[in-house]
Amino acid sequence: MTTTTAVKTGTLYGIGVGPGDPELITIKAFRLMKECPVIAYPKKRMGGKSYALEIVELYTNPAEKEMLGLVFPMTKDPGVLEREWSKTVEQCWSHLREGRDIAFVTEGDPNLYSTFIHMARLLQELHPEVPVRSVPGISSVLGAAARLGLPLADGDEQVAIVPATGDRAAMRKAIQEHDAIVFIKVAKVLDMMIDILEELGLADKASVVTKVTSAEERIWRDVRKLRGEELEYLTLMAVRK
Repeated sequence: MTTTTAVKTGTLYGIGVGPGDPELITIKAFRLMKECPVIAYPKKRMGGKSYALEIVELYTNPAEKEMLGLVFPMTKDPGVLEREWSKTVEQCWSHLREGRDIAFVTEGDPNLYSTFIHMARLLQELHPEVPVRSVPGISSVLGAAARLGLPLADGDEQVAIVPATGDRAAMRKAIQEHDAIVFIKVAKVLDMMIDILEELGLADKASVVTKVTSAEERIWRDVRKLRGEELEYLTLMAVRK
């Protein structure tokens, strides 16, 4: 009588590689990128490399790895989202079921507004036998604080990380109720945010940073000069009262 032994699945690692500066990775992130046979990364639909991929290529030899570019749907259509996310998870599962570990590299931190969060959740729903681990990384929030020389919180002060939206009342309330606030994805509502700051007399307490710590970083200390400007998606605003 012959018996078969089930192959142990690989582990999915969510690895934060920082906000853009290649030196802002941890030793653990470096080790796992070296050890994992498969590197998964967010792939842009229209050319260009993500920060995450550029950083990976500095620390590993892509020719020695299975490079798995994953396209994430930028839509709110539930049908399209379900189909595309399921496809992405199955691409990872095709390697994991063979016992190969995957290092999924993501900008910033894998547990803070990252594509890794949803992918890990869906993978665990569909394939609960797969171990999922995460390695923390430096987020753009902390990168901006460092580049601006801005202490985010001291003592009993409160700090908030808020995705910027068109909800004017909510954005105003966030500023009023916290000592420091970092608004991410602020480019799409920049003029509204400047209006709110001027209404509250806080325009001189805000700074805007695009692609923080990267070679393409830009910093504006006077946010009023940005009225009417169109900035990159990877733009944040830091307000310190």
